[in-house]
Amino acid sequence: MRHKKTQKRDTEPDKIYKSKLITKCINRMMRDGKKTVAERIFYEACDLIEKKSLDPFKTFEQAVQNIGPKVEVRPRRVGGASYQVPAEVRGDRKISLAIRWLISSARGKSNKEYHTFSEKLASEIMDAAENKGEAIKKRDTIHKTAEANKAFAHFRW
Repeated sequence: MRHKKTQKRDTEPDKIYKSKLITKCINRMMRDGKKTVAERIFYEACDLIEKKSLDPFKTFEQAVQNIGPKVEVRPRRVGGASYQVPAEVRGDRKISLAIRWLISSARGKSNKEYHTFSEKLASEIMDAAENKGEAIKKRDTIHKTAEANKAFAHFRW
């Protein structure tokens, strides 16, 4: 290896639910270093989930579990050609991808239906917890791609 292994940073648990998973989501949502704004948006989304008589933390946890992909394709160069080789997704990357897809699909929702980002986020979290929504479609697309490229699985490293 050319570089030394980077040290994983340990995230602090969030203030209300004492969860590192929620902190990772808030940090991912944050724009221009405005963490308090991101926290407010996330907790507003939690309040909206709670109004639907659901436990916000369990719903969010279930959504992240449902979105997290089991396999993905990674490019592998073999003799001048690049092959999309299916590979298993490990724990931290699975969570990271799930949070990224959840936030991007919430950002992609139309403004006609929802007025605030917290409404969009709450809607996407509840959809993902029920195995539907845009983030779940993204996961399914990745799984289909991996399935289609199963023939190149012998190129694993």
